[in-house]
Amino acid sequence: MDTTEIKPLSLKLKVFHGVRYFLASIARVFCILYYGKKGEKLPPITDEILKQPAIEVARRIRNKEVTSAEVLETCIRRIKDVNSALNCFVEDRFELAKKEAKEADELISSGSMTTEQLENEKPFLGVPFTTKDCIAVKGLHHTSGVVLRKDVIAKEDAESIRLLRSKGAIIMGLTNVPEICMWWETHNHIHGRTKNPYNTTRIVGGSSGGEGCLQGAAGSIFGIGSDIGGSIRMPAFFNGIFGHKPSRNIVSNAGQYPIPKTDLLNSYLGLGPMTRYAVDLKPLLKIISGDNANKLALDKPVDVGKLKVYYQFSNNAPMIDPVDPDITAAMKKVVEFLNLKHKIVAEEKQIKLLQKSMPIWMTTMKNEEPFESLIMAKQGTMAIIIEIFKNLIGCSGNTLIGLFTALMDRSGTPVGSPRYNHYLKLRDSLEKIFVEMLGDDGVFLYPTHPTPAPYHNEPVFKPLNFCYTAIINCLGLPATTVPLGLSSEGLPIGIQVVANHNNDRLCLAVAEELEKGFGGWVEPK
Repeated sequence: MDTTEIKPLSLKLKVFHGVRYFLASIARVFCILYYGKKGEKLPPITDEILKQPAIEVARRIRNKEVTSAEVLETCIRRIKDVNSALNCFVEDRFELAKKEAKEADELISSGSMTTEQLENEKPFLGVPFTTKDCIAVKGLHHTSGVVLRKDVIAKEDAESIRLLRSKGAIIMGLTNVPEICMWWETHNHIHGRTKNPYNTTRIVGGSSGGEGCLQGAAGSIFGIGSDIGGSIRMPAFFNGIFGHKPSRNIVSNAGQYPIPKTDLLNSYLGLGPMTRYAVDLKPLLKIISGDNANKLALDKPVDVGKLKVYYQFSNNAPMIDPVDPDITAAMKKVVEFLNLKHKIVAEEKQIKLLQKSMPIWMTTMKNEEPFESLIMAKQGTMAIIIEIFKNLIGCSGNTLIGLFTALMDRSGTPVGSPRYNHYLKLRDSLEKIFVEMLGDDGVFLYPTHPTPAPYHNEPVFKPLNFCYTAIINCLGLPATTVPLGLSSEGLPIGIQVVANHNNDRLCLAVAEELEKGFGGWVEPK
C-alpha cells in the first residue's frame, strides 16, 4: 500500500511548470504552421509476407512455401522503398545476408534435418531482422550516433545478436539512434533525423527510434532494441508496434554501447524484441534470454481471466504534459474489454510516489564518468559551452540536446551524496509497493507516454515526458508496449503492461489478448 506523503508543489516549481507548459503550447502552434498536417506519404505494402508474424514467416520458410531468399529480397525492396522518406535504416549487410539466406534454403532443401528438428533447433531459420546502431553486429559500424565513433567497426556480434543468428535468423543491417542513445527523438550528426511512418512531420521516439520506425513501416520481419529509460517502449508506442523491456538482468547487455559501468545501471538497461505482432515477443525473448530463460518460465500457461489487473491514468507529476484524452479513453476501453471478456474487475490505483518518477530516474542514473566523455574529445564545462556555440552556427559534431545533457550532468547530484541516497531509498520504496501489489498474478496498466508522437524538435519543450517509461527501468520490472489503434490525429496510441520481476509472460499474455481485442499494428496509410 502506498502511504507516501507527497509535499505540495512549491511556488517556484509551479511557476516553472506553468512557463514550460506555456512555451510548449507556443511551440506546438509554430510546429503546426511550419510542418502542416501530414508530411510525405509512404508507398503501400504490396507483399503479404510483410504482414505476417515472424513465427509464421519462419514456418513458411521451413515448409518450403517461400524461400528465405525471397523473404530477404522482399524486405530489401521495402527498405529501399521507404527509407528515402523515413531515414530509419543506416547500414546494410545485404550481400552477406543473401549468402546466408541461400545457405538457409540449401539446408532446408537438403533434407538433412526434419521440419521438426529445424523448428526446435533453428526456429527462426532464414528470417531477416534488424537492430539499432548501438548493438554490435560484426563487420558493421558501431557508432551509437556519436561522431567520435563514426569509424568504429564491431569486431563481434552482441550476445543477443549471436543467439538469434545461432537460431537461424539473418541480420540485414542497422537502424538509426539519437546521439549516444540518450534522447527520445532519433537524430544525430552522422545519419540525420528519422521520421515517423504514420506522419513524417512527427518523431519516432528514441533511442530505438530507427528500429521502431522500420518495424512500423514493415521493412523488417522483427527487430531488437535496448531500453534504459523507455528506449524500446516509446518508439514502439510512437510507431504502432509491440515492444518488450525484459525483467532486469535477464537479457545480456554485452555488445551494447554505451556500456553500463555499474551493476545498478546495468540493471536499468535491457535488450528486447520489437515486433508488429504480439505472438512473436515470447519466442524471441526466450532466445535472447539465453541461460536465463528458465527464470521466466515462458512456456507456463497464463490464464488471463485469473489475473489481477490494476491501472493508473496519470502520474500527476510536475513538468510533464497531461495524458492525452485519446490515450485515457483507450485505457478505459481496455479495462472494459477485460471485464466483458474475462469478468475481470480492474482496480484503479493512485500510487503517489510515481510523481517522483523523474527525479528518481535522473538522480540514480548518475554515473561517476562525465557524460561529455562519451560524446566529446575535450572535457570540462567550458569545452561544453564552446561546443554549444559551435552547434548554433552549424560547426559541431554534437547535437544540441546532447550538449545540454552534458552540461546538466556537470551540475547533477554526485553519486553517494545524501540526495542521491535519498532517491535510491525512494526507488526502493516504490519497488516494494509494486512487488506487493503485483505478486505473481498481477499486471499494471499505465501510459507509455502522455501524448502521441510530437512534431520534430518538440521534445525540447517537453523533455521529461519520458518519465512514464523511465521509472519502470528503475524498478527492474518487465513491461510491454501494446498498440491500441490510432488517435484522432491518425497517430498510434497505446499503453504499457507491467508485471512483477520475472513475470514477463504475464505482460506478453495480456499483449496477445489485447491484440485480439483491438487489432494491434495498423498499416501506415
